[in-house]
Amino acid sequence: MYDPLHDLTPGCNEPYPASYWADVSGPAPAHDGAINADLTADVVIIGAGYTGLSCALHLAREHGIKAHVLEANQTAWGCSGRNAGFILPSSGRKPFSQMAAQWGDEVMRGIHQEMLAGVDTVNALINEGIECDQQAKGYLKVAHKPSKMNALIEQAKLQQSRFGDQIEVLSQQQLRSQYMDDQNAYGAIRYRQGFGLNPLKLAWGYQNLARQAGAKVHCGSAVVDWHSDGKQQVLHTAQGIVSAKKVVIATNGYTPKGFHGLINGRTLPVLSQIIVTEPLSDAQLAACNLLTSNVVMDTRALKYYYRKLPDNRLLFGGRGAISGKSAADPYYAQRLLAVLKTSFPALASINYSYAWSGWVCMALDDLPHIYQNQQQSVFYSMGYCGSGVSFSVQAGKRLAEKVAGRSVPNLPLYNKALPKFPLAPLRRVGQWGYFHYGKIKDQWF
Repeated sequence: MYDPLHDLTPGCNEPYPASYWADVSGPAPAHDGAINADLTADVVIIGAGYTGLSCALHLAREHGIKAHVLEANQTAWGCSGRNAGFILPSSGRKPFSQMAAQWGDEVMRGIHQEMLAGVDTVNALINEGIECDQQAKGYLKVAHKPSKMNALIEQAKLQQSRFGDQIEVLSQQQLRSQYMDDQNAYGAIRYRQGFGLNPLKLAWGYQNLARQAGAKVHCGSAVVDWHSDGKQQVLHTAQGIVSAKKVVIATNGYTPKGFHGLINGRTLPVLSQIIVTEPLSDAQLAACNLLTSNVVMDTRALKYYYRKLPDNRLLFGGRGAISGKSAADPYYAQRLLAVLKTSFPALASINYSYAWSGWVCMALDDLPHIYQNQQQSVFYSMGYCGSGVSFSVQAGKRLAEKVAGRSVPNLPLYNKALPKFPLAPLRRVGQWGYFHYGKIKDQWF
């Protein structure tokens, strides 16, 4: 499997990976074809995922700039088409309590507002006619052991008191009787804003809207070389050279090794693994008391997450392999299946029909960053930390404002660069260490 820390390119015009989403979503929409001649543009966006498509759409609609999007493979070939389809009122991994301690209440509130705006932006675009198999609203954050419930209650109190968020606290008995009889769940807090959908259809909907607004989307157009001639950014593809005044890097966890000096050493791509089971029978659903299709995530350091899909399959996810060469090892899918069966013992005989993995993008400070070089000619948005399906669209909107020379909120998300990882070539060693620490923490603390 393509590994961003080792490979200089994700390939060119590669097909979608085998996944549940690729199987059920139907044919991909038309795009504008691969670059096959030299061209000049005001703005080029590299990457046709949520961030890049949102940036292109908002540049066209709100600023009259018709960008060209260059995608190495297919629209949403990376994490935008491989994720679990969780729309959450959050991004990154940094708790709001830490934000308040580090930057004060005003900054914390501003970041929270941007996260909520991400959900609002997604909802507004879906309401323009994107068919993406939305499910009932609700996000359950589940305590994976009794001692974690107090921390969840404190989190709910903080967000209720400082933001006015409507968060419901559910006891173990309430959770198991009203939502699902998860044997690894000891209570939960429930947010009203989250929900599940088909992430690949969502990205295709964004592409259609962006093209209708005048943006061009070129799949099969990998950037194989990039330099500046002092006046313009010059991007080489296999069949043509694209020159632009401004370039947006919207590749996140799929950014190739050594792609650009502005971002090198500033992210850690981490594999997330997903399985989708066979369809559950009515008897199996009843035995698990699986009454909800709300999205679910637990409190582990190495989190598990799941949801019931519209065809009564269970999607279940967690961490995958450390390197791309190990990604296809069936051990990781089997491990998820084993954990799923501890949550729902009635599914002891179930198997999975689909298994795949994808790269999420971790930031050293657990926050996404939307930033640019000093010359205002190269921009990026990265570091969603596995929770960017909604915020990436808001990030694309803010990127468009930056590219157009407009002001954006004065927040660390937008006014600070991604911090560099110390000893960046050893990032995978640090990841290995964190995984072992996480196992111990999740079991004993």
